[in-house]
Amino acid sequence: MRAVFVVSVHDVAPWSFARSRRWLADLDDRGVPATLLLVPGAWRGVPLPDDPALVRWLHDARGRGHELALHGYAHQAVPGAPPVRRWLNTVLARGCAEFGALDERAARDRLERGLAALASVGIVPEGFTPPGWLASAGSRAALRGLGLQYTTSHLAVDDLRTGRRHRMPALSHRPGGLGERAGAALMPAAARRWSARGRPFRIALHPADLDRPGLRERALEAVDAALAAGARPCTYAALVRTARGAVP
Repeated sequence: MRAVFVVSVHDVAPWSFARSRRWLADLDDRGVPATLLLVPGAWRGVPLPDDPALVRWLHDARGRGHELALHGYAHQAVPGAPPVRRWLNTVLARGCAEFGALDERAARDRLERGLAALASVGIVPEGFTPPGWLASAGSRAALRGLGLQYTTSHLAVDDLRTGRRHRMPALSHRPGGLGERAGAALMPAAARRWSARGRPFRIALHPADLDRPGLRERALEAVDAALAAGARPCTYAALVRTARGAVP
């Protein structure tokens, strides 16, 4: 069975434009379609719609087969989470778990604001990945009725229309954190092994990965290992549509 894998470029915003562009150039060189996770609000700078150069680049990327998806609104955690989720936000999500503690009403408001901001520059996402892959029960409930086709967690991709769950673990780096070196070695090894076994998986790329020596190289080694093993790269949207029996 031929494996499939998704490569996502996280935290695409005006402040990270140069880094996102570098990641996408690496993937374009390999013919790998990516899912770009967009932060539409004012995070570390101006809102995404206020950067015309970034907006043009995103439309061009979409024209080349890359997917544009929603990745929260402000990309910053809000207070009120239970202790376990606060720990996850601090240790794993680096303070970005915006949807980790929201009730349904608050989550819907942020989702609608994010979708409206992107719609104002002609971008209509099919999917949503919560920052840090953390979403409260209220956030998950808020996704219904917004027209989005899927959402993701660290271990799976959930089809919001059919309810089907695609189990796909995500490989990502821990730049500057505990286990950075071990994780960097694990990424290409796991990509190679899972590809050979026909197991679907994901590779997540972040702006901060480019600040640490060797992390970019290990991530690209993982992509190359998957391709060499015959795994097929696709976007999240294509994965979900194909699983439904539609044309990808």
